[in-house]
Amino acid sequence: MSRTTHDRLPDEQEQLPRRLELRCTVDDIVVEAAAGDGEIVPRFLMVAYTGGPMRVEGWRFPVVVDLEGLSIPSQRRPVRFGHSMFAGVGHTERIAVENGQLIAEGIVSRDTVAAREVVASGKRGFPWQASIGAQVAQAEFIQASQSVTVNGRTFEGPVYVARRTTLGEISFVDLGADASTTVAIAAQRQEELPMNETKDTEVVETPDGARAEATVDVGASTDASAGVKRDTSSQPGAGAAVDAVAELRAGAAAETKRLAAIRKVCGSRHPELEAQAITEGWTTDKCELEVLRASRPKAPAVHIVDDAMGGPVLEAACMLTAKLADVEQLYDDKTLDAASKRFRGGIGLQELLLEAAWANGYTGRNFRDSRSVLRCAFGRDLQAGFSTIDVGGILSNVANKFLLEGFFSVERTWRNICSVRNVSDFKTVTSYRLIGKDQYERVAPGGELKHGTLGEESYSNKADTYGLLLSIDRRDVINDDLGAITTVPRKLGRGSGLKINDVFWTTFLANSNFFKVANNNYLDGVDTVLGIDGLTKAEVGFMDLVDADGKPIGIMPAVVLVPTSLSAMGTMLHKSVELRNTTASTKYPVANPHAGKFRVEVSRYLSNAQYSGYSDKAWYLLADPSDLPVIEVAFLNGQEAPTIETAEADFHVLGVQMRGYHDFGVALQEPRGGIRSKGEA
Repeated sequence: MSRTTHDRLPDEQEQLPRRLELRCTVDDIVVEAAAGDGEIVPRFLMVAYTGGPMRVEGWRFPVVVDLEGLSIPSQRRPVRFGHSMFAGVGHTERIAVENGQLIAEGIVSRDTVAAREVVASGKRGFPWQASIGAQVAQAEFIQASQSVTVNGRTFEGPVYVARRTTLGEISFVDLGADASTTVAIAAQRQEELPMNETKDTEVVETPDGARAEATVDVGASTDASAGVKRDTSSQPGAGAAVDAVAELRAGAAAETKRLAAIRKVCGSRHPELEAQAITEGWTTDKCELEVLRASRPKAPAVHIVDDAMGGPVLEAACMLTAKLADVEQLYDDKTLDAASKRFRGGIGLQELLLEAAWANGYTGRNFRDSRSVLRCAFGRDLQAGFSTIDVGGILSNVANKFLLEGFFSVERTWRNICSVRNVSDFKTVTSYRLIGKDQYERVAPGGELKHGTLGEESYSNKADTYGLLLSIDRRDVINDDLGAITTVPRKLGRGSGLKINDVFWTTFLANSNFFKVANNNYLDGVDTVLGIDGLTKAEVGFMDLVDADGKPIGIMPAVVLVPTSLSAMGTMLHKSVELRNTTASTKYPVANPHAGKFRVEVSRYLSNAQYSGYSDKAWYLLADPSDLPVIEVAFLNGQEAPTIETAEADFHVLGVQMRGYHDFGVALQEPRGGIRSKGEA
């Protein structure tokens, strides 16, 4: 199996739901006569899992179960209705992985109302689906732009791969979560088939364009009257009246039994069904099915939450409470209106966690058992078996907005003087310099063009990961401090901004072997002080730079980079039309030939004594980084801003933890892209 993946960290694995319920297709239900006493024993055949990605509640991205890592404790596993241990249907006799799919065969061995509904509805063509209950022992996260090969198929991230799972039980459900794998029962009714006909095959196209073949095995007819021959040669006579009376008596007795059975089935809890059953002449079986439908949970396989209290509403309430600017651009009017009406005074951290916990099955009404609330809110202790609100995703989305505020609050001069490269992994990448034999050549007769080159000089770069973990402890949660989820991400964002500055300027200022006389890109002396004369000298030096063949590089200078002490002079050189010499007794106006010529960038890092190569007098004249960069920053997958993730804290910590990480690398590139002026003798 070839794949490109990143394994999840141990703490990430703990955040995922331990129970996995996958809704798949029940391809057919077969009724065959059992040997011996002639009793009809219903059988079933399921394609329980097709091997593809599925949307599962409690998991942020699609889930693929690695069938090679699926443990099947025994071939005889319980089969239920709606995952209820009180609504048994039967058991499996054979479970196998075939052609990248999980196949289950078995019999409807339970004598329950649920079992009878499954058989009766299946024979009428109802498209039952299956929900597999499995325990997840190990999961792996495949990041975006990466891929993984599982079950003989390749999937693009982001996607979870459940590497090790243990099969528990299989349930019949009427509505699953995976519409793309649904295949209707492709068979005629058994009553309509000849006694010896055993198969009916139909090719069905699924919504994702795949083609599936459903095969139905059909056993003996269940029609009780099949094969019964009626004798129509009876002679009319005196016995006819006797038969009519007996028939009336039998009918009356049957109706009395039917009414008694209906009253027994409906009891005192379903009087409306009892009246309808008596009026419409329902059979006992139909009455039992209707009572079962009325008694079961409204959504046995999927927990539905009112849209007015879904994840987007809670997220919008957090944004409104934190007074995030431009929140109207993030959500529609309906969501904002619902958040404002439901949480008029703002939402607190406890209230947010309780709302998520309640949606995920928590039955408590307060925050006293904070550990249980946190576990349910993050989908790790689901009392209902499924998750409907991902509070980790809500907190991450909210925190991300404030993470960016912190990230962009730090100096970003580095972004204006560098080029940016996107890399797909952490390996060193090498590129050839832009200076090379790229002049056009005369086209010879016949129209053949000559090949150009990029030169033999090259430069390299690579991305590394930088990150930090901070926690919102139990005191913040108990104090109901929603501000904690804005303060912590701001710190993480600011920390990322400071780190990229630190790495960038450490690399840029360690340039003694980059800006040097041998490269013709270093100037010193009194006449290099920043001013009209100093800037003119640097401009001339830049324009005189040549390529490896001694010819002009043809790139124009565009940026003047200065420390804070030279910020005022840089601004004057850029904006002032004239500069006056005030050092002599006679003052003459002097025209500024550099007005508006070069963009001025100022950085406090250039003169900071903590960095090797610092100076409050040195300054730089650089080419536009899109033309010829002196320095480059590489970002993994083009992600220029840091990433933040939120989860319940580890077992030994009470609270919520947030981690921020950023993947980038910095390297000096082309010496011909700039001039360093010492600014003093």
